[in-house]
Amino acid sequence: MVRGLSVALVLVTGCASAAYAENLEGKITLPNEIEYKSPLRVGAPPAAVVYGEPTKKGLYVTRAKFPAGFKNMPHYHPDERTVVVLSGTYYFAYGEQWDESKLKPLPAGSFLTEPPNTPHYNWAKDGEVVLQITGYGPTGATNIPQKQQ
Repeated sequence: MVRGLSVALVLVTGCASAAYAENLEGKITLPNEIEYKSPLRVGAPPAAVVYGEPTKKGLYVTRAKFPAGFKNMPHYHPDERTVVVLSGTYYFAYGEQWDESKLKPLPAGSFLTEPPNTPHYNWAKDGEVVLQITGYGPTGATNIPQKQQ
């Protein structure tokens, strides 16, 4: 019985993989081919679109490069996102108002989520930080005005 099940799984998996492969065009991008451009949003870091089109419906992948000392003030996005820290230490916190005491250092290899419409902020406090961001567009960002202190 187990042998029959294994054969069935191989057949099903093979068919699914073949169907999946027929519907996709692969894409390979080398690091030196990634072009970071000036941000479209005031206060955002330079970014590169690696896959998809963030302003349209569908899966997208971007990379953001935060120069050393760069502060990204509180903002939110309409879509859910996942973020992987590729290099540097990324200081991140959820909230509507900048509060340095709430920032958590996330070293390279860290993973986080940004639920839709959830205010957050970040800082490349110790040096350059590169992130890879994946989401399902359309995306955008809304800055949150800060209270005067």
